Amino acid sequence: MLPGKISRHLVSDRLAWISSMLSEIRRLPLASKAAFFQESKNIWAAESCLRRALEALFDLGRHILAKGYGDPVTEYKAIASKMTALAIISAQQNELFLKLAEYRNRLVHFYHEVNPDELFDICSTHLGDIGSIAESVRLWLLAHPESLDETL
Repeated sequence: MLPGKISRHLVSDRLAWISSMLSEIRRLPLASKAAFFQESKNIWAAESCLRRALEALFDLGRHILAKGYGDPVTEYKAIASKMTALAIISAQQNELFLKLAEYRNRLVHFYHEVNPDELFDICSTHLGDIGSIAESVRLWLLAHPESLDETL
């Protein structure tokens, strides 16, 4: 695959999706476990929005690597490592991104093992981790406008 241009439309869409999913999680009653667990729909909403935010984050990374660098990475952990090697995210964020990749895999493949308490913990204290990586990608894109395809 040859390197080309990164779709501004796609990256804007994925960044907006991540922001939207994180906002939906923040609308849940995360101030206390009792409030969160009072309605079971909160657990399902948190899981769905978290999974979707992670999927969008990895889709964004995969698109940048495939289109911008001609590197069609499919494994989520490899996306994190290659984005670090290209200085799109920091080495510290690489470790975090690897953990997010593992958690995404748990949500998708080992969904029956995801504990509502851990889901509450992640949503109430670690959403900033996803936002931090998305922001780093956004800042990298702003610093590299020549890499973006402006057409729809």
